[in-house]
Amino acid sequence: PAATSILKRQKQLRRKNVRFDQVTVYYFARRQGFTSVPSQGGSSLGMAQRHNSVRRYTLCEFAQEQEVNHREILREHLKEEKLHAKKMKLTKNGTVESEEADGLTLEDVSDDDIDVENVEVDDYFFLQPLPTKRRRALLRASGVHRIDAEEKQELRAIRLSREECGCDCRLYCDPEACACSQAGIKCQ
Repeated sequence: PAATSILKRQKQLRRKNVRFDQVTVYYFARRQGFTSVPSQGGSSLGMAQRHNSVRRYTLCEFAQEQEVNHREILREHLKEEKLHAKKMKLTKNGTVESEEADGLTLEDVSDDDIDVENVEVDDYFFLQPLPTKRRRALLRASGVHRIDAEEKQELRAIRLSREECGCDCRLYCDPEACACSQAGIKCQ
């Protein structure tokens, strides 16, 4: 038999495709993070070391599940926007005090005021930063009874340190006084 060309063998390998027919989703309990630095104050969100459940979907089932989840997130987002708009109207864009505005909550926004069905869900980006109060509420709802307050101070220190970047060099770099040079990086 004749030897098969190396080039022909590579072409044959390229024709094979990887096929995915299911999605496996691992679910983790929510915990206080200690692993990320949120842009706003407060504690960060994290997850437990081990998953507490697993679910398998076909690709079609997973797409439908994502659609339902995204519509629910979008509904909550639109309700928050509507609540904010109501508060701004009652306070004349924040220029006057209003007890009625202070007392409004998401429960005061009717689902009838929200039109999720006519919004294209795919146009929204779903991993938005969460405000401090919302993160705390999520942690409490997940069974975290004691939120470690030290993390708040550590995160604040990290955010402050990120604001101060580079060194104090002007016009020329003095390697003996340059913090960048001493850290082994190019003068900033």
